[in-house]
Formats: sequence, structure tokens, C-alpha cells
Amino acid sequence: MSGAGVPAARERRHTLYFLGEIRVFAPVFLDTEVDMSAVLAHRAATRGTGRPYSLVTYVLHGAARVLADHPEANAAALGGLVPRVLRHGSVDGKLTLDKTLGGRRVVLSAVLPDLDRASLAEIQRQVWHYADGDPATMPEFAALTRLQRLPRLIGALAFRRVVRPLRTRARRFGTFAVTSLGHRAVDGFHSVGGTTITLGVGRIVQRPVVRDGRIVIAPIMRLNLAFDHRVVDGAEAADVLTEIKQALEDFTEPDPGPAEPAAAPEPAEAAETRSPLTEGSPR
Repeated sequence: MSGAGVPAARERRHTLYFLGEIRVFAPVFLDTEVDMSAVLAHRAATRGTGRPYSLVTYVLHGAARVLADHPEANAAALGGLVPRVLRHGSVDGKLTLDKTLGGRRVVLSAVLPDLDRASLAEIQRQVWHYADGDPATMPEFAALTRLQRLPRLIGALAFRRVVRPLRTRARRFGTFAVTSLGHRAVDGFHSVGGTTITLGVGRIVQRPVVRDGRIVIAPIMRLNLAFDHRVVDGAEAADVLTEIKQALEDFTEPDPGPAEPAAAPEPAEAAETRSPLTEGSPR
């Protein structure tokens, strides 16, 4: 074995370019616990009509509506001698995906636009589109595969040129990000997704909680939030996290119908472990 090591895999170059770009961030981390009883009840009510909703879909749905009410947090910063902050005109969610590309397991991301105006079913259809698709053939990832073929220095410069301008950043990075490792034994984790607000989703675990003075068992999920301190302060970020928690705990939807036709519903076990989603499977 050579002591000099080997070059980083071509399929991971976009991740290295991304990490170089977010070094300027000033991340601060918050976390809370969410009682997912209402979400799981809605999910159970729709399970028999087709594929079950993914848990990240509920997070995307709730977070987008909260951020629409917090335009200061739905923004981006650019450093330099004269730092600038731009409030985005839409609420676009970036979702991380655990995929295989060129025979190598990689993290990719997809931007789901205008989520504050999208229904739960509309968001879920977009999530399934990316969860089920092959990145090697999907047109949405064609630019990324071309980027990976460039020499590293040219690739890094090309990546920077595309993602750095504030006016186009939302189309590349989204205005907030959601990433999940809850398919494994991970209670919670913090990640910086290149957006002012990044949500990290952990697993759901049955835990004792107090309700009306009584101890009961409830499905609890750890929800973490990383925010860029250049854009917002802790009080604003705490409001955002609290309101997302409330949106999930008080979740109701006027029409709990299926997100896709129910002609061939899958067994629950198959639906739970279908194609990769976020940094795990569709939950």
C-alpha cells in the first residue's frame, strides 16, 4: 500500500467543491425534540391508499411555510469588504440524496422550488421523483456529471462561478436545506447545507413524555437546526425551529388523500425500504 494515498474519487468532486464554498459560513447549532404522533397518524391514514408519505416530506412542508413567515431567515449572505444579504423571493428546499453514481456511493442534492405554495402531495411527488431516479440518466444531474469530468482546478472554478452569485444561488442551493440520517441509529446530527437554515432529521424513537401530568410513551424525533450567524441571530433562528416543531406536532391537512394513484399499493415493508432518499431510505 502506498503511503502517498490516492486522489479523491471523481464522483465526489462536487462534494469537495461544495465544502470549499461553505468555509465562509458562521454556523451556530440548535436542537429540539418533536412529538411525531400527529404526523405518524396522518401517514398511517394514507398508507392503505398508496405509497406512504416520507417523513422528510412533512419536514419540507412545515419548514417552507415557517420560512415564508420569516423572510430574514429565508435569505443568503455574501462576504467581502461590503457584506451583502439577499432575501429570496421564493422558498425552495434543498434535499440531500444518498445515491450511487459511477459505482460509488455519493451524496447528491435536489432543489424543490416554491415549497411554501406546494401541497404535501405535490412535495411528495417531487421527493419520489428524485428518490426513484437514476442520477446517471436524469437530466437534472447532467450538469453535475459534466462538472465531474472537468480537471479539478477548472471544475472548482466552474462550481464557484455557478453557485456564488446571490441572484442565482437559490436555484443551485435552495433557500433552506433538509438532510436526514434517521434511517439508521442516529438520534440527531448537525449539517451545514449551504443555506442560512439547514435542518437535520434524526430517527424516531419511542420515549416517555409528560402529557396532562401523566407519563406516556410517544414517538419522538430529534430535529436539529444550523443557521448562518452572518444572516440571522439566535433569537430569530430559535423562533424558526420552534415554529417548525409546532407545525409538525400540530400537523393537519384538509385532504389526507393519496399522493399518487393507488392502483398497485406496495406492502408496507417494501415501501419503507425502497430506493435511497436523503442520506438514507425514504422514511
